[in-house]
Amino acid sequence: MSTILSRIDRQSDAFRNNEAHYDALLAELRERHAHVLAGGGERLVERHHARNKMLARERIDLLLDPLSPFLELSPLAAWGMYGNAVPSAGVITGIGLIAGTPCMLIANDATVKGGSFFAETVKKHVRAQDIAGHHRLPVIYLVDCGGAYLPEQDRVFPDKDHFGNTFYRQCQMSAAGIPQIAAVFGGCTAGGAYIPALADEVVMVRGQARIHLGGPQIVKAAINEIVDGETLGGAEMHTRVSGVSDYLAENEAQALQRVRDIIANLNRPRPLSGAVREVVPPRYDIGELRGILPPGLKESYDVREVIARLVDDSGFQEFKPEFGSTLVCGTAYWCGYPVGILANNGVLFSESATKGAHFIELCNQRNIPLLFLQNITGFMVGTEAERGGIARHSAKLVYAMATARVPRLTVIIGGSFGAGNYGMCGRGFDPRFLFAWPNSRIATMSADVAATVLTDLRRSSLKAAADEAEIAEIDRVTREQFTTQSDPYYATARLWDDGLIEPSETREVIGLCLALAAAEAPATGPSPVFRM
Repeated sequence: MSTILSRIDRQSDAFRNNEAHYDALLAELRERHAHVLAGGGERLVERHHARNKMLARERIDLLLDPLSPFLELSPLAAWGMYGNAVPSAGVITGIGLIAGTPCMLIANDATVKGGSFFAETVKKHVRAQDIAGHHRLPVIYLVDCGGAYLPEQDRVFPDKDHFGNTFYRQCQMSAAGIPQIAAVFGGCTAGGAYIPALADEVVMVRGQARIHLGGPQIVKAAINEIVDGETLGGAEMHTRVSGVSDYLAENEAQALQRVRDIIANLNRPRPLSGAVREVVPPRYDIGELRGILPPGLKESYDVREVIARLVDDSGFQEFKPEFGSTLVCGTAYWCGYPVGILANNGVLFSESATKGAHFIELCNQRNIPLLFLQNITGFMVGTEAERGGIARHSAKLVYAMATARVPRLTVIIGGSFGAGNYGMCGRGFDPRFLFAWPNSRIATMSADVAATVLTDLRRSSLKAAADEAEIAEIDRVTREQFTTQSDPYYATARLWDDGLIEPSETREVIGLCLALAAAEAPATGPSPVFRM
């Protein structure tokens, strides 16, 4: 395998300027992560601790194997929404090791609106279940949930992908043999009661945990019965009388230990498949990515410089290096696991699209997972491109990518615009994981292009001379809209990705994702390669 030779001048003004710009982006990202780590705020955290209850992330820390990694998903969900009063959408999700077994954790944060479900909470919960189903990961529900947030009920309750869908997925995973384990630490009211009720095994904490379809107030209003919460749905009652709970824990630590014991005895082997090599770090410092990435999306750089700082030993077997040069394709090892990389080096022409389709089919045949590094304005437009069949050739790339049987992962490292987002495995094509860097942008087109299109359309629709004041206002509003809606924090708040990550974290994050993929049985069946 060839080694990528870096040509970056680390002492140049351009490198230092890029580095300074990216450091500012990272400072903003870290500040916002620190904000959501505080949960519902100091006052509510203190009240939570005063009730002898741990915070959601404290429970996760105690549950996971010591010093093992935790891949948290979408920590900035709902950022900038609801007056920023719903940090992390009120639920913590992520993948970690429990007794050596990779598990999906879904933990309600009761310091955020009592752990109630907003639309983004449901979406984040469903996304975690979706990932667990793909990888057959046991799901651990750390429940402290007030059910649906009633003022938002029309966005949470009735539709196909709303709150009820989380229960449907939970049932389907259990039926498929994917363990569903719940530990209850607080109140579980109404819909929230079904999370533990549908679990395979349930642990409840004495004096804290409660499960009831209708709380004391609802019972009083419905049947005029006056009853306290503990009698109605406390841990002792559900463990000794109703049988809803399987285990009674004296405190939270004991409940978490019980969950660890359950996972340790699942008898679930996870054999590795595919060639796995000794992990070798890249030859170049991954921190140098800050100086490689330019501030503007229109400024070019060689994406091989990025790959060289991510893959093992900076080794990369490039496919068709002399053809379709705006799409770099090749195989490498990443944290010891084989991976096929498709990375943008400019706009996609017909040649690069057909090259990408050919490469995807090779990886599909050889059971090599695919990683898409997106920095794409789209496919080439214009008379020459259309006569050359860009629609047909771009469709080949989209088709090959969409039908690939191997796991697909995506990282947006720059722009992600138009059909380029589709061809490079955007969210709509259901990659196993999709992460983004804090310099990323995603939209149908850039603000500049959108403003030009809409102002030209308006000019052409006016019979009289164009009103330049009106045109200027359209230009301003369009630029403002597209700039706001393509912002990476706007995207991650709405769970268009699985989280914003720092470039220096990318190797470890994708390495964990590849490890999960390697634990699956390889794809079987015919897999021909068509030379398109």
